[in-house]
Amino acid sequence: MPRYFFDFHDGQALRRDTEGSECGDDEAVRQEARHSLPEVAKGEIPKDGDKQAFTVLVRDESNATVYTATLTYAGLWLGDVPIPEHEPELDD
Repeated sequence: MPRYFFDFHDGQALRRDTEGSECGDDEAVRQEARHSLPEVAKGEIPKDGDKQAFTVLVRDESNATVYTATLTYAGLWLGDVPIPEHEPELDD
């Protein structure tokens, strides 16, 4: 089974995967990237303010990048705007 390496970039540093994971096909690679991004990001958000992007770069055994995915966090302070308790009714 082919081995793929999932490197993570947090906007500041690249963490290279030295062990890799065996994946049977392209869909398995995509699923591994999709599941690993939130796991890596959850302890890091927000690292530096209210904007952060996490990218996974997937390499195959020949060291070619074959897939990439990005998870973005964006926070925004709204100030003193109250959140409505219910939606206003529309006039006919």
